[in-house]
Amino acid sequence: MAKKGLRSTDQRRVIVDIFLASGDHVSIEELLARVRAQDPRVGYATVYRTLKLLAECGVANERQFGDGLTRYELADESSHHDHLICTVCNGITEFEDERVEEIQEEIASRYGFRLRSHKHELYGVCPACQLK
Repeated sequence: MAKKGLRSTDQRRVIVDIFLASGDHVSIEELLARVRAQDPRVGYATVYRTLKLLAECGVANERQFGDGLTRYELADESSHHDHLICTVCNGITEFEDERVEEIQEEIASRYGFRLRSHKHELYGVCPACQLK
């Protein structure tokens, strides 16, 4: 916030603390509900602007998983993961698999690409929804 010349208000600190502790892929609405449980005065616009700021600063990654919501997750340059997205309950499961990473590198090399980043998302039905 200091880099952007913004004041570090109590409301922004609450939003950032709750986001950093969330550990999941949170939408603005979900984060707002969690924040309001601690401080009911916090508004949607404040949460929205704070998450956008965190994304601009590289602290958060914006993700869209086909459900019409933008979700945010903590950015971690040292650890890459991919996503399994349930098309029934919209649940998101993170996974890491070195074989997937190796194959992506091989494919990129075959076509003369030098990878800088990627997003790997697999859509299907989670085990819990399959039982229903």
